[in-house]
Amino acid sequence: MSLPARGDVTASDWDDRLAAVFADPSLLRLVFQPIVDLQRGAIAGYETLARFSTPDGRRSEHPPDLWFAAADAVGRGAELEAVVVREALAVLPTLPPDCFLTVNVSPHLLTQPELSEPLLAVDDLAPLVLELTEHQAVGDLRPLVDLRDRLRARGALLALDDAGSGYSGLQQITQFRPQLIKLDRALVCGVDGDEVKLALVEMLGEFGGRIDAWLLAEGIETWGELQAFQRLRVPLGQGWLLGRPGPPWAQLDPAVRDRLRHQAAQALLTDHVAGLAEPVLVVRDGETPPGALGVEVDEFGHPRWLLVPHRRGDDPPGHRRAPVSLRVPASAGLSEVAHRVAARPEETRFDPVVCVDAHGAALGIVRVERLLLQLAAARAG
Repeated sequence: MSLPARGDVTASDWDDRLAAVFADPSLLRLVFQPIVDLQRGAIAGYETLARFSTPDGRRSEHPPDLWFAAADAVGRGAELEAVVVREALAVLPTLPPDCFLTVNVSPHLLTQPELSEPLLAVDDLAPLVLELTEHQAVGDLRPLVDLRDRLRARGALLALDDAGSGYSGLQQITQFRPQLIKLDRALVCGVDGDEVKLALVEMLGEFGGRIDAWLLAEGIETWGELQAFQRLRVPLGQGWLLGRPGPPWAQLDPAVRDRLRHQAAQALLTDHVAGLAEPVLVVRDGETPPGALGVEVDEFGHPRWLLVPHRRGDDPPGHRRAPVSLRVPASAGLSEVAHRVAARPEETRFDPVVCVDAHGAALGIVRVERLLLQLAAARAG
């Protein structure tokens, strides 16, 4: 394996930088990002992340994954990951009650003594979660599976990263039977506006339930994405929207907590459109960013126009300004709304439905395809 190249950093530079870290482990420090229970609005755990510094005290300009790749290239990957594991084990006793701590390990390195021995030396590893962070092929799985069983006997759990990124990821799930499945970030980004991604997440959730594993959506950055995962009953979430990496043990911002709980309560209203309502950009001047769906309102917040983005490739690009053809209260039943949707003129039949509060102010929109899917699921159930 060759050393990773970046800018003017040479193989000799990496040798020097890695040697400095091994000589002074304080050049590697840990930060912890909250993992949140999306239904309760409470922190369920933390992910351990590494940050590197130079001997003169400056933060390294190279991302952590490049450091670990460089160490692996010179045969010291297990040794560097072991530094992180030892520090994580040291703070494990200070973890808040009812929380778990994840730490990243590479499957092809985990069986090497430098990495496995610090873990096996601990009689009780709970509530540590070992996160397998890559899908590099492992020639002989038997030693890894044997080690997995020994670690589980000590209370450790297993997580698998990047689920949904391809067939190899699905193979890893069947081989290692993790207790935690982290969704690939490509599935998380923009999930609230992509029915294919929503269907795949739903499928992985059902699969996870069959093998007694929980889904974790990583990289959540918008409230729309978060609400989509709440509607699909994804139990755990992580991302800058919920909390950034920092010292142990950051608490959930009260405003974020309250909004989480409010959205979770809405998502439980599966018989009402409130459970399907998505946040929408509310505008007063008709100006909407490209590609964004908007609702233009009057001075009282009452919806007047839908600003529907043109399909990709349409000429000219921009938005279609359409009258709001259907507005419904949040308490409206799904069947009632579906009948009203079907009664609309053909040209507006599949326009989003605007959900309003008791005073008629816009709360969000309900996509017709989501309404139909929810009705179909209820009928199948």
